[in-house]
Amino acid sequence: MNLAIQRYEAWRRQPGLDETLANELLAMEGDAEKITDSFGCDLAFGTAGLRGVLGAGTNRMNIYTVARATQGLATWLAGSGLPQKVAIAYDSRINSVLFSQTAARVLAANGITVYLYPRLEPTPALSFAVRYYGCGAGINVTASHNPAQYNGYKVYGADGCQIGPETADAVLAIIEQLDYFTSPKFVDFEEAKRTGKIIEIPDSCLEAFVDAVYAQRVGGGEGIENLKLVYTPLNGAGLECIRMLAKKLGVKNMTVVPEQEQPDGNFPTCPYPNPEIRQAMQKGLELCEKVKPDLLLGTDPDCDRCGTAVPDHKGGYRLISGNEMGVILLDYICKSRIANGHMPEKPVAVTTIVSTDMVDAVAERYGVELRRVLTGFKFIGEQIGNLEAAGEEARYIFGFEESYGYLSGTHVRDKDAVNASLLIMEAAAYYAQKGMNLGDAIDSLYEEYGYYRNDLCSFTFEGVSGMQTMKNLMERLRAEKPTELAGRKVTSSVDYENDDTGLPKAQVLEYRLEGKAKLIVRPSGTEPKIKVYLSAVGKTREEADSVIETMKQTANELMKA
Repeated sequence: MNLAIQRYEAWRRQPGLDETLANELLAMEGDAEKITDSFGCDLAFGTAGLRGVLGAGTNRMNIYTVARATQGLATWLAGSGLPQKVAIAYDSRINSVLFSQTAARVLAANGITVYLYPRLEPTPALSFAVRYYGCGAGINVTASHNPAQYNGYKVYGADGCQIGPETADAVLAIIEQLDYFTSPKFVDFEEAKRTGKIIEIPDSCLEAFVDAVYAQRVGGGEGIENLKLVYTPLNGAGLECIRMLAKKLGVKNMTVVPEQEQPDGNFPTCPYPNPEIRQAMQKGLELCEKVKPDLLLGTDPDCDRCGTAVPDHKGGYRLISGNEMGVILLDYICKSRIANGHMPEKPVAVTTIVSTDMVDAVAERYGVELRRVLTGFKFIGEQIGNLEAAGEEARYIFGFEESYGYLSGTHVRDKDAVNASLLIMEAAAYYAQKGMNLGDAIDSLYEEYGYYRNDLCSFTFEGVSGMQTMKNLMERLRAEKPTELAGRKVTSSVDYENDDTGLPKAQVLEYRLEGKAKLIVRPSGTEPKIKVYLSAVGKTREEADSVIETMKQTANELMKA
């Protein structure tokens, strides 16, 4: 009997098993493929915590995988010397409330004080709460922008960043020694609340978070109250904080997309609730055709990513990409800070290795030191922490990822779509004073710096075998070491796993091509995907886009298993 079958049978025999999960186990009886997928391995725990499909099994998100991971975290925290306090938040996903309460019960049983948001709140509000209450760790129950069948469990350190590789490995080493059913300790949830072991986070903490975001204003804010907005929380956690922020800013005309206003983990209007994808923003775009706003804002279910659309001067609306918005905001922050005398000495901006090279040109123009880090906002947060430790926190002015994550303050250590919404509204109001919108802004920057165009190709490899396929593809690329890609000579390459880059080791391969083109291959840390990032620059949009199209064909060829 193989391991998956052994585990499956053991779960079937487990007394008192959750009824829903027990019925699911009964339904998969005799289905070897489904049993293998559900029990063939443990749900991976890493720097992004847990993330997976909901359901029964060791490779699924359920109360038993959550409890086991939480017991591992509690045991690690007990020996860490850090405060024995943990903050917990959750979003609108299926079972998010159940999983957050399960984690709270386990932590409380281990003598750890839990600060739990009483209703769904954004990821950055969790990062803020960790620091606000001086916690040793934090947990956010979310699968960010994944489809509805997913949920997840992000773990944060005392600094408000998602945990790094060293901590993740230490926690994982403990988790691997634990049984799913007998190892976790539990207390009754209501009893723990009554005795103060589980404390509901009061509104004062959330208000302090929104105040901290409001304090990140960099311009004068002239005209922001006149902006006409459409906003969608994509059935997630952003609505409360965005409304609070808009009120503080004096925004008088904000229409919320009705089909996506209320929390709903089924995400009925967009199977993939990611503001990077046009389909997720479609309901907002349709409402824009009726309302004719100056700006469409969309935040993902846990409100750490923010997407934007603006009028395209042809009667429609144009989506602004994550790279484009990163460039717009860095330029806006720099010119505003210089104008109002608030640019620090030796300013620092941070982005990732897969983000657009256009940001280098903007940073150079304004005398900003640009630091590049691995993909994952925790590495941007880490740079803020390094500056803070050196007494130079004020040098940080902005950080962004191409995947729609932005942060201009040090109030949290994760991407913050509430903060992003503030900046985007400010920038939109600034350009409106000049008779421009944010589409005009990026076009003018393209004219100034060159047409930097970027694209992303994602290749999915499902199931247990998919991970091996991804590993084989990366090994093949390392072995073959291409000298030409997309008809262009490879002028340099970096293997972030084996080369000395000054960054942590990572499964990333970067190829620089003739003509300032760039291709990066990176397996996702949270999904069964390999992502290929494409970058090109030209004198015109058409020239750069032509290079991108050729590179897409190359990406498809590289990812053939």
